[in-house]
Amino acid sequence: MSYMKSLVASTALAAMLAPGALVAQDLDAVRMINPLPRSTVFYPLVVGEAMGYFEEEGVVVELLPSDTSIPYVAFVQNGQADLAMLDATETLNAVIAGTNINTVYEVMQNAPESVAVAATSDATSMADLVGTTVGLVSDRDRAFLQAALDAEGHSIDDVQTVVLGESGPTLAAAVRDGSVSGLVGSINDWAGLEGAGIQVKLITPEELLASPANTFAMNVDMIEERRESIEGFLRAWSKGMYVSVNHPDVVETMLRAAVPEEWENEAAGISLLNGVIGMNVSTTPRAGDLQTEVWSNIQPRLLSSGAIEREVDPADFLNDTYIDAANDFDRAEVDAEAEAWRAENM
Repeated sequence: MSYMKSLVASTALAAMLAPGALVAQDLDAVRMINPLPRSTVFYPLVVGEAMGYFEEEGVVVELLPSDTSIPYVAFVQNGQADLAMLDATETLNAVIAGTNINTVYEVMQNAPESVAVAATSDATSMADLVGTTVGLVSDRDRAFLQAALDAEGHSIDDVQTVVLGESGPTLAAAVRDGSVSGLVGSINDWAGLEGAGIQVKLITPEELLASPANTFAMNVDMIEERRESIEGFLRAWSKGMYVSVNHPDVVETMLRAAVPEEWENEAAGISLLNGVIGMNVSTTPRAGDLQTEVWSNIQPRLLSSGAIEREVDPADFLNDTYIDAANDFDRAEVDAEAEAWRAENM
């Protein structure tokens, strides 16, 4: 069964990177569904396993298969998953639909989407793209381009757009030959460009940067029943995130071992890691804290683009009941543990 395969893979990785870990049957499985398997993009999972933080909390992470057409929120509703990683639009639409979920931890607090231009471009703002052709990685990026132009007093009608697709060589060719003045995509796309030898700079309006890009949601009815294990999971996740603050090279070494396929192109791997560290490290004083004002601020543009049908009160779904526990660890101790791991493995 695929769930068991995920559990076996998780345990095997922990055993490889964290000698002395407890055997799986001694641990409580926290079942999570997220957009990717173990990846640089969500490196706190890999780091937490490598450092043995999940085992210390008495949990093992079981990743559910993510290649499904079923909305992730359904998995927490039907009890198959303890946690589902949702973006802001998914969360808001689930709340609007009356789904019984709470957002309990903000995994990423910066928007993954951005507007990029070649590093050699003279463009420094959205105004510099007016009257030009802007590339979109997918049609979904049109709404973000609209919001970026609106933020600086312009309109989507002030530019031409072309959907280029996700192919790295196609994106690279479009930037290289100047057929587009800029691109709207995500951090993965910029890593691919830099892997192809094209450096980019971002000109995204500042007001669009703050966004609960990925968050952990769970069934409200399970919050107390699963408290001990979920608090432990989130504390381990927070520690894994914190390791990158002062020890990015340690994180890189762990990722090279755990997801070598993402490092076949050296430049792309480094670019991706550098980018996602900025995405994963919380901007709030407390790791993963819930930002009521940000949730309120993003809704008008999501409404205007048709991504949601109405606005909702963040108080209806934000629940910080786990946040204190997720931050209940000694940062200096984590730094010392990362140095010890370096001494043994690098």
